[in-house]
Amino acid sequence: MGRWEQSKCFEKDDAVLLDSLSDVKKELKKKMKKKSGYLLPCLSENDKQYIDLIREQTKQLNQNNVTRTQAYLQFYLQYPEIHWALLGHMVSRNVGWNMTDLKGELLTKLLPERDQKAFFSFLERGSWLIFQDVYPQFSVYDLSVRGSKEMFHLLPFFYTSTFMETMWRYFWRSGDSYTLAIAMVINEQSYLEKGLIQNHHFKKNVTGTVSFKMYEFLRLNNILFPYYEGEKAEKASLVGATSRHFTSLHERILFGKNLYSILFQREEILARVLKWAHECPHTGSRKDYWPDLFNDVNESLPRSLYKRRVKNCLLRKGAKRLYSPSLKYAWPNTPHEDTKSRDWFEDWRVLDYIYKEASFNGEILNNYCKTLETIELAVMAKEALLLREEE
Repeated sequence: MGRWEQSKCFEKDDAVLLDSLSDVKKELKKKMKKKSGYLLPCLSENDKQYIDLIREQTKQLNQNNVTRTQAYLQFYLQYPEIHWALLGHMVSRNVGWNMTDLKGELLTKLLPERDQKAFFSFLERGSWLIFQDVYPQFSVYDLSVRGSKEMFHLLPFFYTSTFMETMWRYFWRSGDSYTLAIAMVINEQSYLEKGLIQNHHFKKNVTGTVSFKMYEFLRLNNILFPYYEGEKAEKASLVGATSRHFTSLHERILFGKNLYSILFQREEILARVLKWAHECPHTGSRKDYWPDLFNDVNESLPRSLYKRRVKNCLLRKGAKRLYSPSLKYAWPNTPHEDTKSRDWFEDWRVLDYIYKEASFNGEILNNYCKTLETIELAVMAKEALLLREEE
């Protein structure tokens, strides 16, 4: 049953004109007061067809991390004014690498299979939820541009927050790409808070576990943006940042702002990251950016004890590359239950995040290299402990 099939609706008036953030603030305050008695707009037959089409397209593109990641990039290439699409693409690549790490050389030796599956389920659900929320917004924008008429009255039928409906109307009038991008960071993280972080199942089986605390302790949550320094570079350079306090909504929003700053506040970095993303299709394997260190074929001997292979992000002499599988060989597609979560928007003061300062030095290489070496040591320590227990 479509969401438009209801007994009451209101005839859509001309769109509210939002030319400034002070107009946005007034509109959001008004929506907070009206929220309990909110009615959806009435729809034309064309509107209903658009909604069905967008739902089906979103479903087709939301099959797995690879299809989502590619869809974000394709949208950005078509509409580069929508900055979040590229940010979402690059972060989604990192989610894919985190997914395949769970079946890769190192984490399979640290995490029991139960935790591997639980962590993947957590990452996959979050990735699915964000795409389910954001891609219909992109599609409605595309519809608006093609028809030269804003169509944001359709957004409530995809359970888009009242906050984002307001921000899209503001962007349509202002063309303010920065504010829309940060609004989307606020929206997606707030949406995840409701649908994923506060979910009882994931609190019990993922974020509340010893393995998750180890995951944070080992600093496995690096977000990497690869790019080529020159035309014929064999190995990608990296910028990025390390996420801490993942379960804090406040910290995740600030982290998203930092990532945006790294990507969009230096034109040469943006151009090079985009060039790399365009030339290197996403497979989920870390071989995508460092084929000299990672391989999607396992070169190791089965059951052999692990020996250190990495120093300063380079292979030690004679060492085999680290196994990093492609997503399609690591995890099958996962069916998801549809969500009709309650609108997270409750306080217009979330706009304050748009003005907060962001740090964007982007230095990540040393931290990432240390992370790899730390994980190697953890693997060797675990294997040594198991050997002692067997003696």
